[in-house]
Amino acid sequence: MHCDWHELYAKAHICQLCGLCTTRTNVVIGDGNPRARIMLVGEGPGRDEDVQGIPFVGAAGKLLNKMLAAINLTRDDVYIANIVKCRPPNNRTPTDEEAIACLPYLREQFVLVRPQIIVCLGATAARYICGPQTRITRDRGKWICKSGVHIIATYHPAALLRDESKKYDAWTDMKSIRAKYNEIYSKSDTQALMTDDKT
Repeated sequence: MHCDWHELYAKAHICQLCGLCTTRTNVVIGDGNPRARIMLVGEGPGRDEDVQGIPFVGAAGKLLNKMLAAINLTRDDVYIANIVKCRPPNNRTPTDEEAIACLPYLREQFVLVRPQIIVCLGATAARYICGPQTRITRDRGKWICKSGVHIIATYHPAALLRDESKKYDAWTDMKSIRAKYNEIYSKSDTQALMTDDKT
């Protein structure tokens, strides 16, 4: 049986399923529109996120805001989460043990938000959502569909800050995300009109 938002937050805030609970300042669950059609999933909280308890508020978060604005979206149009809810020490990549312990919370978020598009930000998110063989440089920009949900992987904003040569590919991916969003909206609007015509 799935939980509601209150239960999810309550469970996450007292979670001790992995060692990250011993070094965290805050549990960072998510941010944005809980009924969004687009859900963005990153790797895990960094220093700023750990302090504020909100995902993507540091330098990478500011770049993410600009990336969304470039396709006429804001954080109010999407829901943002991470594979792990607690900051790994020194911003290292989460271990498999840590990610697997935390994935049930992300699955609950999927159920509650019910997004039609999932954007994996970076290699870690892509590996745990798209599949363990996923490679971000090889597979970014490719759409897959699971249970009616459209999924795409692109570079994490932090990777773009480290290597600006990746920005062109990231921009291509963002335009593809906007096109898919428009396609889904168009279908939804058409179905609504057909329903109205029948009533």
